[in-house]
Amino acid sequence: MYNKFYLKNLKSENFLLIAGPCVVESKSVCFKTCETVKTICDKLKIPYIFKSSYMKANRTSGKSFRGIGVEAALNILLDVKREFGVPILTDVHSDFEVSVVSEVADVLQIPAFLSRQTELLEAAGRSGNVVNIKKGQFLSPKDMKYQAEKVAAMGNKKIMLTERGTFFGYNNLVVDMRSLPYMRSFGYPVIFDATHSIQMPSAAKGKSGGAPEFIPYLSRAAAAAGVDGFFIETHPNPEKALSDGANMLPLNKLEKLLRDLLKITKLKFES
Repeated sequence: MYNKFYLKNLKSENFLLIAGPCVVESKSVCFKTCETVKTICDKLKIPYIFKSSYMKANRTSGKSFRGIGVEAALNILLDVKREFGVPILTDVHSDFEVSVVSEVADVLQIPAFLSRQTELLEAAGRSGNVVNIKKGQFLSPKDMKYQAEKVAAMGNKKIMLTERGTFFGYNNLVVDMRSLPYMRSFGYPVIFDATHSIQMPSAAKGKSGGAPEFIPYLSRAAAAAGVDGFFIETHPNPEKALSDGANMLPLNKLEKLLRDLLKITKLKFES
């Protein structure tokens, strides 16, 4: 398995896990989630990166929750990092945000809707941080080569590419598993976003819906395809989550899913 994830102390034969609540809601939610996930990952020997967006810029409705405030959210992410000793991943939405966020986050994530924003990709590349580019729902996987090149042109090849589904008509997504080997052929680790891939964009009266019952099926298929890691948004109580609760995995279901995925990744397939 290709394990070059560029992060210190993350050398493992197992896949990488990026997981956490969609957005920073409170210190208590972030701490409970990180503590639980880290305990599971330590037990299963899975490298772990805590994920939570310090701000949500891409909302269906202007009335949707976008965050608790930039300073407060970044301080909570810093507290998580210090308390649990885990790397942090969060989104950046403009080139102006990069310098501030990169002081806290180890991994800068380019949201799918912004995956072609050249100035944003270049700024993230110049930061020197690891950059995770989510494939736009409107992009061919082959087009991700050019987005990665924008970051690499800044002298930064610490890049990950994430599959999160493709628009399938209105209010629905579909995952073409061929995208995973396509993107892996560019020489960068490929992550499968198990929770946004089952999202139903803008399908729930001004917000996105989801079909979380399909998370295990798509995740197992991605594991068999040979991805390098999984991106899973999880929450102690998705029904009360302030953002994307409809497509998040309940925290109490995470360990079983990870154990299943480990079993699949241990299998040896002939190419």
